[in-house]
Amino acid sequence: MSTKRNSEEKQNLHVRNKNRIPYDLEAMSVANPKLKNHIQPNKRGENSINFSDPKAVKELNTSILNHYYGIEYWEFPKENLCPPIPGRAEYIHLLADLLSESNQGKIPTGKRVTCLDIGTGASCIYPILGVTEYDWDFIASDIDPKSIQSAQNIVDSNPSLKGKVNCRLQRNPTSIFKGIIEEGEKIDIAMCNPPFHSSVEEALKGTRRKVKNLTGKKAVQPKLNFSGNTNELVYEGGEIQFIANMISESQAIAKSCFWFSVLVSKESNLKKIYKLLNKNNPSGSRTLKISTGNKTSTIIAWTFLTTQERTAWRENKWQHKRK
Repeated sequence: MSTKRNSEEKQNLHVRNKNRIPYDLEAMSVANPKLKNHIQPNKRGENSINFSDPKAVKELNTSILNHYYGIEYWEFPKENLCPPIPGRAEYIHLLADLLSESNQGKIPTGKRVTCLDIGTGASCIYPILGVTEYDWDFIASDIDPKSIQSAQNIVDSNPSLKGKVNCRLQRNPTSIFKGIIEEGEKIDIAMCNPPFHSSVEEALKGTRRKVKNLTGKKAVQPKLNFSGNTNELVYEGGEIQFIANMISESQAIAKSCFWFSVLVSKESNLKKIYKLLNKNNPSGSRTLKISTGNKTSTIIAWTFLTTQERTAWRENKWQHKRK
C-alpha cells in the first residue's frame, strides 16, 4: 500500500491519534528486534506484516506501544485478546473530547480524571493509552483473575503506569459496577468494550470470517484465541444483553459517574440499545462514531447528572486547583 494512499485512509482517525501516520517498521524494529522476523513485502513490494499471523500482529502492537507510547513491557498470555491499537486509541480520544464538551472546551487531564475500564483484559490496553495520552487515573476491572494478574504485571513493569492504574477483580461475574466502585468514589467516565458474541460457536464463526477476509482461505477449525479467550468474546445473550445490564446497573451509581459509555460493535443492536437507554431516563446522551479501515463501530454515552450537577462537578473536580 502506498504511503499516500495509507495516509489518506488514516484521515478518518482522530487528529490526535498517533496511528494516523504510516508506521516506520524499520525504526520500530530497532526497539523490538522480534518485529524484524515478521516484516515482509506486500503485493506492492512495500514493507508490511502478515496480518493473518497472530504472532506478527502481537509484535507489531508491541512495537507500536514502545515506539509511539513509551511502553517498555507488554506481555500477556497468548490465549488472550491482542487488541488493535488504532481503534482502541480512537475510543480514548473521543472520550477526551466528550469530557472537554462539559469543561468549556478544555480536556481535563491528570489526577483530576478517573476512568473506569470495564473488562480491561490481560493487555490493559485502554489504561495504557489513557495514561500515556492524558495522564488520567484508571480503575481497571475484570472478572478473570488471570487477566487482572497480567494487567497488574504490565502496570508494575512500566514506570509511566505505576500509581496510575488500580486493577480490581470483579468477583461477581453477573455484576458490572457493584463490587468495583467503592463508597465515595467519583468516576469521570466509564468505558467498556463488551463481549459481542452470545456463544462459542458464534465466536468461532467470527474467527472463520476474519481469517477468510485476511487470507482468502477458509479455516475449518480456527483457533478461538486468534481473537481472544471465551470470557473476552462470549457473554450469555451477547452484546445487547451485556449493554442492557450495564445501562440498568448504571442507575445505582447515577450520581457517582459523570459519563457512562460503551462500544457497540453490531449496528443492528443500536435501535434496541437506544430504547433501553430511553427507558432509564438519562439527562443526556451522545452517539460517537469510530471508523478504522473498513470497520465502523459506535460509542454510546449517557449521563444522569443535571445541568447544575455537571457544572458543580466541573468546578469542584476538573477546575479545582490542587495544591
